[in-house]
Amino acid sequence: MRAAVLIVWWAALVFTPALAQAPSKLRLVATTTDLASLAEAVGGNRIAVSSLVPPNFDPEEYQSRPRDLELLRDADAVIRVGVDYDLWLDRLLAQAQNPALARGGPGYIDASVAIALLDVRGAAVGPGHPHGSGNPHYWLDPANAEVITGFVLELLARIDQPGAKQYERRRIAFLERLAARQREWEKALAPFQGKPLIAYHNNWAYLARRFRLNVAGIIEMKPGVPPSPAHLAELLRAMHEKDIAIIVRQPHESAKYAEFLASRSGAAVLVLAASVGAVPEARDYIGLFDYSVGALTAAFSRQRAR
Repeated sequence: MRAAVLIVWWAALVFTPALAQAPSKLRLVATTTDLASLAEAVGGNRIAVSSLVPPNFDPEEYQSRPRDLELLRDADAVIRVGVDYDLWLDRLLAQAQNPALARGGPGYIDASVAIALLDVRGAAVGPGHPHGSGNPHYWLDPANAEVITGFVLELLARIDQPGAKQYERRRIAFLERLAARQREWEKALAPFQGKPLIAYHNNWAYLARRFRLNVAGIIEMKPGVPPSPAHLAELLRAMHEKDIAIIVRQPHESAKYAEFLASRSGAAVLVLAASVGAVPEARDYIGLFDYSVGALTAAFSRQRAR
């Protein structure tokens, strides 16, 4: 009798695998941690999200790794920043030979398609990062999360119809949380609207527009090109004339030029997070703004108290 029970138990395991295994998750690959965080906000536990560029790496100078090809070959979907920010993805997609991820394929998203871009100047020529198609740092306007998550929802609902309602509910709940936090960020920065600051790289234009900040100068002569002595001298003159007392940079950017300007102007150097994971506090998309808005508010408050 005991042997018969064991045979029945073994047969149930062998011939009813659907009952024993959980449904596999959709595999989505994002080029950056910011897009990965937004995709996860919509997809929840129905998807597995990977980002190709680690935190505190410059995506515009990223060198791919063998792991990236493996992720793309097995992925159901890919989401990119676009606007020439992650051009290296095209080569990876060609090597991965995953038809679903090809341009126009069912699993391909360029999140920039419906974004109102800033700094569109035409083709970029010469050294540095090619920003001619527009400033690619559009995720730093929290209002653009509605567009990005809309693309994610449309894609996930198309390739996973049973989960469509869950994706829609999660997106709505996320955007409600984000809107509530945005009102708090706007209130915190309202006293400092128009206050000038200097940035290392031109990646704060969208954040500045949303919160009415004034990026009065950029340390780089053009994206990816270090400043000349003459350019630094011009920045110093502007800092004295306009009473600019804050310089911002990202953690992975060189501190040399920011510290040079600070030492000769008395300005404070502020490290902000432009991407999820750039600092420990920026654990997700909302945490990214919580950290940077908090740091800016504290720095402007100290400046006003001087």
